[in-house]
Amino acid sequence: MTKAAYYFVTDIELDGPSTFENSMLSFATVVVHDDGEICGEFEAVLEPLPNHTQEKTTMDWWKTQQEAWKAATLNPEPATTVMERFADWVETFDGVRSFPARPLMLDSLWIDNYLQKFAATRIFGSPFPERQIFHTFGLDISTYMHGVLNHSKPFRKQMPIPQNWLGEHEHTHRAIDDARGYANLLAKLIAIAGSESPLDISPYKGEHR
Repeated sequence: MTKAAYYFVTDIELDGPSTFENSMLSFATVVVHDDGEICGEFEAVLEPLPNHTQEKTTMDWWKTQQEAWKAATLNPEPATTVMERFADWVETFDGVRSFPARPLMLDSLWIDNYLQKFAATRIFGSPFPERQIFHTFGLDISTYMHGVLNHSKPFRKQMPIPQNWLGEHEHTHRAIDDARGYANLLAKLIAIAGSESPLDISPYKGEHR
């Protein structure tokens, strides 16, 4: 019997761009079943790492996002506590587990780094005999969107997204809001990919970029 697939759509918030110098402030994951159903959520705020600093440009930007900053820093927990709980939660979903994000390179880099440091596991496979909580190499939602909607046209880094495809979740830079939006987008793309008439959304208005 073929196992179900689960997509763990994740969004992160940071105090700088470097995994060596800065910290992940918060992250959230929304699970999408392979039939498009939203079937789980995880949200956490983490304590900044010792001996890591805040990057000035990033912190200047956070000053313009006061509500999101509050959500990303309220009641933080130790990274070990959060990442161990996250890894255990992921494994409660019995099926093929994949890690999508937008962009994948950013979110997966940080989550993988924190899982390796604090939960003795990884997002992606390695030649070493360690715990691996995901089964695939991840999915970049923007790339998947291009393949579903505009596969015969040149790739565009940012395609317009109709707001209702995000489940009407505003992109607030609060991790759970953004993860919910991208989870709804992925569910929509899965539905389109399974239909006989893929769409080109370039004429749509009211888009999110």
